[in-house]
Amino acid sequence: MNDQRVDVTVQGDEGFNRLDRVLAVRTPALSRSRLKALILAGQVSLTRSGQDTAAVRDPAYHVNAGDTITIDVPPAAPAEPEGEDIALDIVFEDEDIIVINKPKGLVVHPAAGHETGTLVNALIAHCGASLSGIGGVRRPGIVHRLDKDTTGLMVVAKNDAAHQSLTAQFADHGRTNEMRRGYKAFAWGVPNRPRGTIEAAIDRHPHAREKMAVRENGREAVTHWTVLEEFSDRMGRPVATLLECQLETGRTHQIRVHLAHIQHPLMGDGVYGPHFKTKATSLGPLSKAALEALDRQALHAYLLALEHPRTGEILEWTADLPTDLAVLRDHLALTE
Repeated sequence: MNDQRVDVTVQGDEGFNRLDRVLAVRTPALSRSRLKALILAGQVSLTRSGQDTAAVRDPAYHVNAGDTITIDVPPAAPAEPEGEDIALDIVFEDEDIIVINKPKGLVVHPAAGHETGTLVNALIAHCGASLSGIGGVRRPGIVHRLDKDTTGLMVVAKNDAAHQSLTAQFADHGRTNEMRRGYKAFAWGVPNRPRGTIEAAIDRHPHAREKMAVRENGREAVTHWTVLEEFSDRMGRPVATLLECQLETGRTHQIRVHLAHIQHPLMGDGVYGPHFKTKATSLGPLSKAALEALDRQALHAYLLALEHPRTGEILEWTADLPTDLAVLRDHLALTE
């Protein structure tokens, strides 16, 4: 079923009214995970009562008898990612590990909607066959990741021994070893104390599955934060803060979720802080323009420290704020 279009008419006797479940019944040649990926990628559209066809990206979308569902099935992706000539900002490299300063917009490993153009594709081209088989074919060498639009330092294993060592260090999160990860985060508002710790379990959002949320029965998550700098608006009122965040756990979107939980979401975070957009009206023209140009969450992984897998030496790297965040910081500090 490669490179073809599949049309399905909802009969009404499938026993379900969810899009993904109906398709699972009507297209048994496609796995449920494959169908979900196609839906999320915008490859599934629906026509109802002669109306214009529209893409449906929600697997739980309610379908009716008589609806026509069209699935555009692209050719199957290769089982393993291929190398691509993508420039890397390499901070450190030896025979065991490679540390890179990831730019915004770069997805770490292939996934639905991002089969190519990822950090993994770039690493395969740079490192060659040495990455083969490490950590699974879809994410060779990867022991941790940053969100697509989060910038900063990442380490990648170049052989199995390094992969095992780094995996153990990241699982420990510095509780008993020297591994540390530091982030600089521009958050809305100013906390009422200079430092603090957020201990709030995180799990999938109950209604929006692409999001995470603080949930009572979620997985343990601990973030330590310290105020580095405070910024005021044009009237002299506190409006934003530059924080340093240290992770004691490594949950998906952890800093973004935790800062939103304490009512100080990241500036530019359209997923966890959209209700704070109105605060931008209090910024001066240069700060407001810098925030609009940012077009991403204002988060940068500036510090990485770990034990070298082979030598045992404690290594530490830092990365300056990227240009877009440096411009935002400078304009916020002007108090226009």
